[in-house]
Amino acid sequence: MDALNWTSDPHYDARIMDSGIPHNLGWNLGPEDLIHIPEHWLIYPEPDKSLHLLLGMVYVFFFLASMIGNGLVLWVFTTAKSLRTASNMFVVNLAFCDFMMMLKAPVFLYNSFHYGFASGYLGCQIFAGMGTLSGLGQGMSNAAIAYDRYTTITRPFDGKLTRTKAMMMILFIWFYVVPWTVLPALEVWGRFVPEGFLTACTVDYLTRSFDNRLFIGTLFTFAYVIPMLMIIYFYSHIVSKVFSHEKALREQAKKMNVESLRANQNQNAESAELRIAKAAITICFLFVTSWTPYAVLALIGVFGDQSLLTPGVSMIPALNCKLVACIDPYVYAISHPKFRLELQKRLPWLAIKEKDASDTQSVATEHTSTPQATT
Repeated sequence: MDALNWTSDPHYDARIMDSGIPHNLGWNLGPEDLIHIPEHWLIYPEPDKSLHLLLGMVYVFFFLASMIGNGLVLWVFTTAKSLRTASNMFVVNLAFCDFMMMLKAPVFLYNSFHYGFASGYLGCQIFAGMGTLSGLGQGMSNAAIAYDRYTTITRPFDGKLTRTKAMMMILFIWFYVVPWTVLPALEVWGRFVPEGFLTACTVDYLTRSFDNRLFIGTLFTFAYVIPMLMIIYFYSHIVSKVFSHEKALREQAKKMNVESLRANQNQNAESAELRIAKAAITICFLFVTSWTPYAVLALIGVFGDQSLLTPGVSMIPALNCKLVACIDPYVYAISHPKFRLELQKRLPWLAIKEKDASDTQSVATEHTSTPQATT
């Protein structure tokens, strides 16, 4: 009789009964769920099941890549004594944020394989809360890494951080990002709502009340603009310092009528330092390219033409944000010499061929000392 009662609340299994009839998003949800969904999404037709399954499979790949990559970074950097430096504490913090970013993937997978808002309000809050916390943590961790590289390269003698100062900076990062998760979670300022295909959740960037516009504008400033300006400032000074230093060395070498002023040992040390700096720049570039679309999406939602934000379009920036959490650890695995050495010792079957700088230096010392002894 319920199937003939058109005035009754829709049930989830009605999807199977009416599978041949086109529906809009949210057609099978009750009033207790619909109040949490922006009306903007409810005017769009429900996507095909194949799209849900495709996104689910993509998230499975992202989940595995992030868990393995960031898990290795956390394991190696926290257990290897040679990597327990102040600078690498920021790397561990970034890897933890990336790990958390994809740790929420089971909520999305459950929704995708059930073709909609299956996990309900609680699942939405967990997904959006972890995403906001880890996303803001990524931005501020990248800014901290940029600052560390800046002080190390531009002030090599007095610019290196101590472990205590690095820990204080990490604590500040978490004090900085936690309010932006707590406030919308408690709906004190802003709120977390479903987006796109109703399988993912984020901050409400569609409600155009004054309070919500102010929230999105403030969040955009603190979560995107401030870290971005810090990253641009520090790395622009790094590039300027490196170029001016190289220019000075070339001019001095020309005056002394020699090819280079560097000894082999200094070249090796600088090469490792520059490789780490390049890895940090790459990761910060990935952060910029992954979060800029989401920032633009949010600004369009509260200030622009909302008709541009279709469910399919809104899922693309979300995928970009998850992708960077998978790529970050592999950038470090490729570019961080000491990390590769430790990984080579612990997992020799990976066939990583990284030479120890200390061994290279000792061999060079032997070759230079032998002629002197013979003389």
